[in-house]
Amino acid sequence: MRRANRASLLTDLFHGGRQSRQQLGDTTALSQASVSNLIGEMIDEGLVEEAGLVGSDGGRPRALLRVAPGFGYVAGADVGETRVTVELYDLAMSRLGFAQYSLGSDGMSPEAAAAKLLEGLDAVIAEAGVSATEVLGFGVGVPGIVDRSGPDAVVHSQTTGWDGAALGEMLRAGTQIPVHVENGAKAVGQAEMWFGAGRGARDAVIVMVGTGVGAAVVMDGRGYHGAANNAGEWGHTTIVYGGDVCRCGARGCLEAYIGAGRITARLAAVTGAEPARDLLVRVLNGDGPLAPEVTEVITQTVGYLGAGIANLINLFSPERIVLGGPAGLALGERFLPDIRDAAAQNALRQPYAQTRIDLCQLGPDAVAMGAATLPIARLLAEGGLPPASGPAPLSRAASRRSLSRNRG
Repeated sequence: MRRANRASLLTDLFHGGRQSRQQLGDTTALSQASVSNLIGEMIDEGLVEEAGLVGSDGGRPRALLRVAPGFGYVAGADVGETRVTVELYDLAMSRLGFAQYSLGSDGMSPEAAAAKLLEGLDAVIAEAGVSATEVLGFGVGVPGIVDRSGPDAVVHSQTTGWDGAALGEMLRAGTQIPVHVENGAKAVGQAEMWFGAGRGARDAVIVMVGTGVGAAVVMDGRGYHGAANNAGEWGHTTIVYGGDVCRCGARGCLEAYIGAGRITARLAAVTGAEPARDLLVRVLNGDGPLAPEVTEVITQTVGYLGAGIANLINLFSPERIVLGGPAGLALGERFLPDIRDAAAQNALRQPYAQTRIDLCQLGPDAVAMGAATLPIARLLAEGGLPPASGPAPLSRAASRRSLSRNRG
């Protein structure tokens, strides 16, 4: 029970930011005596620290608390189709290290990706000047479905040619740091729920639109993963029966109509003169008038995106839809009112009226940051944060070793 109560307090501090002891008592339903005792232990361990004061009603100012940023570190990575990005963060999610590599001629092979991920992990640890023993975990966001039914994560991604890629095993063989592999959209979804546009919502869907298209579904405050972690492949739901061929091999998938590569392909088909990617950038930046055929392509794309969001509203009735990813944010920043109108036209009125459609707040390339939250979430979910041991609390160094041994 003590371990669970500590985890509850820490979860609230991660999700809610700086809070007083009284606020933590209100949000966790723990007694003020329990909060004071547990917070005192964690301050002695170096896991929690006081960070400023807040006024109270007629009394002394109350101390605000936060998870100590330097208690430990987490690494996160984004495996894209042409590059691998690795980042290192402290527990305040301040970035301390960054490394990025092209996958080059080896393309998207899992072996090439694993080698670059391990190289990047060493690089960001060295850049930050910390010890590998202080890194609590290494989260990796990947395209496709992540099967964790066995001892190591196995990745299935038809669009990138990964068919049962044992990425977890490859990474674990190259590092002693605990490894956590997850679908990239789900990783971003978790970060947006903790720190971004989803904060405070219990039921939300975070959608990512880039070259690929995916979604993270959160129900009653918990990520929905499905029977085998397959949930969230929103981009491969059918929007047009018998429609355009998708990269996955099926016809009419939403990704075949709103994925960044397909938008540029349609622009290239209707113009033929200007490089389609440059034209898309001009369109999204609002630079100059558009030819009628270009306007038609963008209007159709916005319509398909709105219809896809309407399907999510009808299925899940969330409080919030959060639109992100490079293409999603770019479209949203220019055409969010049109996207909302298209969703309203295709969704049932009552659930649409109770749903807010917002833009992601963590930026278009937040997969690595989202992946870095995976080790924290696992430790919190399993009560793996260090409890007091005996009459005296653990030392800060012992607490770090305890966290590092818990591999989730």
